[in-house]
Amino acid sequence: MNILKQTLTTIFAFCTIAVEAQIQNPVKWDISSQKLAENEYQIVFKAKIDAGWHIFSQYLPKGNYSLPTSFIFDNIVDAELVDTVREMSKVVVEKDEYAGVMVRYYCNEAVFIQSVKSKGSAPVISGRVECQACSDEQCVMNEQDFRLSLVESSEVTPAGHSEVIDNQSQTTISEASDNAVIRTTNSKSLWKVILEAILWGFAALLTPCVFPMVPMTVSFFLKNEQNKGRSRSMASAFGLSIVALYTIPIAIIIIATYLIGGQSVTADIFNWLSTHWLPNVLFFIIFMVFAASFLGAFEIVLPSSLINKADSKSNNGGLVGVLFMALTLVLVSFSCTGPIVGTILVKSTQGDIWEPIITMLAFSVAFALPFTLLAFFPSWLTKLPKSGSWLNTVKVTLGFIEIALGLKFLSVADQTYHWGILDREVYLAIWIADFALLALFLLGKLQIGETKNDPPKVFRLLLGLLISAFTIYLIPGMWGAPLKALSGYLPPQTTIDFDLSAKAAAAADDYESALCETPKYADLLHLPHGLQGYFDYNQALECAKEQDKPLFIDFTGHGCVNCREMEARVWSDAEVLDRLRNEYVVVALYVDDKTTLPESEWVTSEYDGKVKKSIGKVNADFQISRFKINAQPYYCLLDTDGNLLVPPMGYNLNVSEFVGFLDEGLSKFYK
Repeated sequence: MNILKQTLTTIFAFCTIAVEAQIQNPVKWDISSQKLAENEYQIVFKAKIDAGWHIFSQYLPKGNYSLPTSFIFDNIVDAELVDTVREMSKVVVEKDEYAGVMVRYYCNEAVFIQSVKSKGSAPVISGRVECQACSDEQCVMNEQDFRLSLVESSEVTPAGHSEVIDNQSQTTISEASDNAVIRTTNSKSLWKVILEAILWGFAALLTPCVFPMVPMTVSFFLKNEQNKGRSRSMASAFGLSIVALYTIPIAIIIIATYLIGGQSVTADIFNWLSTHWLPNVLFFIIFMVFAASFLGAFEIVLPSSLINKADSKSNNGGLVGVLFMALTLVLVSFSCTGPIVGTILVKSTQGDIWEPIITMLAFSVAFALPFTLLAFFPSWLTKLPKSGSWLNTVKVTLGFIEIALGLKFLSVADQTYHWGILDREVYLAIWIADFALLALFLLGKLQIGETKNDPPKVFRLLLGLLISAFTIYLIPGMWGAPLKALSGYLPPQTTIDFDLSAKAAAAADDYESALCETPKYADLLHLPHGLQGYFDYNQALECAKEQDKPLFIDFTGHGCVNCREMEARVWSDAEVLDRLRNEYVVVALYVDDKTTLPESEWVTSEYDGKVKKSIGKVNADFQISRFKINAQPYYCLLDTDGNLLVPPMGYNLNVSEFVGFLDEGLSKFYK
């Protein structure tokens, strides 16, 4: 009975593999040519990307795990390429929290254009497109061959003939490309930025420049006003004026650049702001100047003539007076709201081009809302706390926060251009010192500005304890602790000079001596957490036979962000590391490595008949041919004959399930 049960279980498991295993192709390419003028053509590469997937730009900052989209032109007859491939679609720019650098990618659709000049009667161009497609759970490699015949004609035609060679079957497609496609805003990230803008809007009200003006401004609408309805409508107009003064200038700039240069030009401006060293260093300097002002070094104020002129206009009646009163408030509060507004705008430029308008609208609504509500409900004024030393506490606290936030701009430039100024431990050292001083200030041990040496009140004491705990949390990061909660804000861990955790893992159990022989490609490829293993399947299988251990296959890639996440959050667990280190022979098969193999190691694929010449191509072909899947990460447990022990596992951040997966493999192997 037990034998029957085990047999049925095994059959069911492998049937599950057969149902789930599939070759994923989330990117479909339409490649066509268009004649622009006599002897002038353009090749249009149009990628249709499945929902939930994305491909990457050709241009990625150094340090990215992701692989850029590449266009390879193998054969050009009677033609020449003009410049390089241009990207026509809206690119999304975000921070890759694991690589610690910015990443550029496309969702839904991407359009690329290559200009061509014909030099004969029968111009022909052939080649291939290579890209990496990723979802939230996995990454796959995508390759598309093409051959284009650019037929000469005396008239300008809408599209040329395009012969697209599919990897599964050869088909011919004739289709004109559309105009550049505009991606819709990522709603999840947009709402995150909007929420942050709202919180900053409320925080700005507590600054010394703004809070004292709240009762004075609201009283202006209530004083000597017999008509409550009119005073409330004027107060509402005041709030709307504040919103307009913050939002309309930003909207005008964005709309002007959009009308003049199109969405791609506007996006390029924001991308430049997000990644280029010049604006990042400039923002860093501005933040440090504002921080120094908050900490009491000097006061930042706009010219008094400008403020006085706006204030004099506010004495006029009607809506014009209300507008100038709002302008006076905005100008007077500039020294406190300026850096906050700058933070919001810079963060929003990393998304869709409309995000700065939307987020500034959210900030200004939150900022203006209390003025309007207090005008509607004047009795609330009596419940407001009185101005005092607590305002200086808020100001000084913002100064320390400005230092921490401003450092990020310098870090972006440092990582992108590899200056080596802010390695991880240097960055952390500054943060630790910054927040330690803030904690001492909040706990009453450090006096800055007008704060009295009185014992701190309960809220300030609790906030000081929280900042102290956060500072202590940062300290282990100086010696390699991953600090996963801050992975998106810190430089990558690979920049740390002395990673104690990696050294301890490498030395544990004298693990390296357990290898049967020196691994091939060990000078090029590495395993995380000090693990020792192989990078060639056949070599690893021979070692598994020699040691009588099961084989753990990790199908991975340099550009696989989800692989790095699995390594950081699952492989780092002590139980997982113990099993991989002592119970398995580990082999990491990189499917995207470009290293060319010696001709004796080239493989002719059983899947598509092509000759695979690189480490990545060979490993990718092995995964597809053997396991009928091309996704990474993908983990397989094999016996010494190369047979699957249990159904493979993909992306799964549940540590206990991954431990169970490894234990089940061991149980089946030693049965």
